Amino acid sequence: YAPEMLALDRLAKQLRARRFAEGAISFERAEVKFILDDKGKPVDVFFKVAKDSNKLVEEFMLLANKTVAETIGKAVNRISKKAKTFIYRVHDQPAQEKMMSLAGMASRFGHKIQAVGNNKVVAQSINQLMKEIHDRPEENLLSTLAIRSMAKAVYTTSNIGHYGLAFDYCTHFTSPIRCYPDTMVHRLLDRYLNQGGRSVSGTQYEEYCQHCSDMEQLAAQAERASIKYKQAEFLKDRLGEVFEGQVSGVSEWGFYVELKDNLCEGLVPVRDLKDDHYIYDEKNMCLIGRRSHRRFTLGDKVR
Repeated sequence: YAPEMLALDRLAKQLRARRFAEGAISFERAEVKFILDDKGKPVDVFFKVAKDSNKLVEEFMLLANKTVAETIGKAVNRISKKAKTFIYRVHDQPAQEKMMSLAGMASRFGHKIQAVGNNKVVAQSINQLMKEIHDRPEENLLSTLAIRSMAKAVYTTSNIGHYGLAFDYCTHFTSPIRCYPDTMVHRLLDRYLNQGGRSVSGTQYEEYCQHCSDMEQLAAQAERASIKYKQAEFLKDRLGEVFEGQVSGVSEWGFYVELKDNLCEGLVPVRDLKDDHYIYDEKNMCLIGRRSHRRFTLGDKVR
């Protein structure tokens, strides 16, 4: 099926280009994965990077999700003047103060970002920033801050569109890692399209959506914790070795370093910096030696 697959790939790239032209946002961060031995102990780390085959699947999943949501969301009942209750995946606009904070941090590294304006302009500005910082020391920091500046996507019966995807309608009809919301969507489709059933209770389904959103956050926290745990386990046998890293965070109690080879992160406490007494400069997010004026700031390369 090579000709068919290549045709799908061309279409996927056109769909992707159209999404970004309409204001979708691109966050492509390397995903940390572990190679485990037969006892579950991590023996190596590798980065999972999205390739064209991943992006092909993603674009047609998104197309399915968008089409299903539009089919139900746009079909307004002539009597009630309302669409039937449905489950939408929505993503609100980012808070302006968070965007201003991101713009301020980006400017410290010589980058500009449009923090205010219409959705399309702001989104394209973020995408431009992601291109500019690719493979630069500040990439991980600024991409993390950009992700944190975004609102969280949730499930709801009240459709406000999906900001990050630049979709007016979105659901999870085919999302293999979020099974239960998909199951509810399939049941509603069967009720509405095959059985001609009346609309379900919006209040009841909003409770279901809230529960699914809560469980999704819980799962995400568990996933992050499990990765941190495996990273610590992986480094446990490497005490005393020297690594290249980058300062990924600064606080009054020390600075955080993310290692280059495996994206493991840890804290260097101020009390371990024996060469000077370090003061935290909150405005510039750095630690400064009182006597030597040595600085540790975001993006610094360290050993």
